[in-house]
Amino acid sequence: MGMGGVRTLLVGRGLLESPRWHGDRLYFSDWSAGEVVAVDLAGRSEVVARVESLPLCTAWLPDDRLVIVSSPEGRLLRLEADGTLVTHADLGRPGWNDVVADGRGNVYVNGAGSDPMAGEAFRPGSVFLATADGSVRQVAEDVAFPNGMAVTPDNATLIVADSYRHHLVAFDIGADGGLSNRRVWAELGEGVPDGICLDAQNAVWYADVPGQRCVRVAEDGTVLQTVDLDRGAFACALGGPDGTTLFIVAAEWRGMTESEMVAPGTGQVLTVEVDVPGAGWP
Repeated sequence: MGMGGVRTLLVGRGLLESPRWHGDRLYFSDWSAGEVVAVDLAGRSEVVARVESLPLCTAWLPDDRLVIVSSPEGRLLRLEADGTLVTHADLGRPGWNDVVADGRGNVYVNGAGSDPMAGEAFRPGSVFLATADGSVRQVAEDVAFPNGMAVTPDNATLIVADSYRHHLVAFDIGADGGLSNRRVWAELGEGVPDGICLDAQNAVWYADVPGQRCVRVAEDGTVLQTVDLDRGAFACALGGPDGTTLFIVAAEWRGMTESEMVAPGTGQVLTVEVDVPGAGWP
């Protein structure tokens, strides 16, 4: 599938990430603006939180509260009903990227081991777990550049996109939230996975910035569907009334060492209808 069938919901934004369908709206982060934004299917949008953070990723807890990663502070923030932000967990150090919460309220947050924007030498990244009681511990290491994450509907498997190794890696989730049985879930060839989401047939959609596309793959890496775009795809999420709307956040990528990583104003929220509804988390 090419650009045909791709509809534009919102334009004029910056570096967009972390799309999450919740209730009857899509929530996403505009990293350039430091804003978490909600948009409905008519394209009406509002800012629901402001956090000065690069990256700026979010997850919904099972009790319908939103957690936001404040990367420079090394904290998980929680958006309360009155619009205030409180500390959900202290991650102990700065430098975090994506986040997913499973159906038990376990929050997985990952981070790179080094900062390419600051010119640091490469070190692999890791995954940490913040449990509902506020404790934080490392549960996985040696993910070269961890990006999007997803949890299967049975809370049994965590899938992590490793952008630098061009694959999706999976872990079994234990009763205590710990991770084991690490394995490559899908080799992606030239694919560079950023944000990911799962569907009800246990396939993963991954967004690809340099490839300017979203790709649906089976567990063995078989490509099932491709949505081609005219700009970098940073993340995707399934949602909408039937769960079959694929929301894609996209922008014109300039590079990690540029003063502005995407061309200003090129951030868009796009939609395409697909056959298989979303499942699991996010």
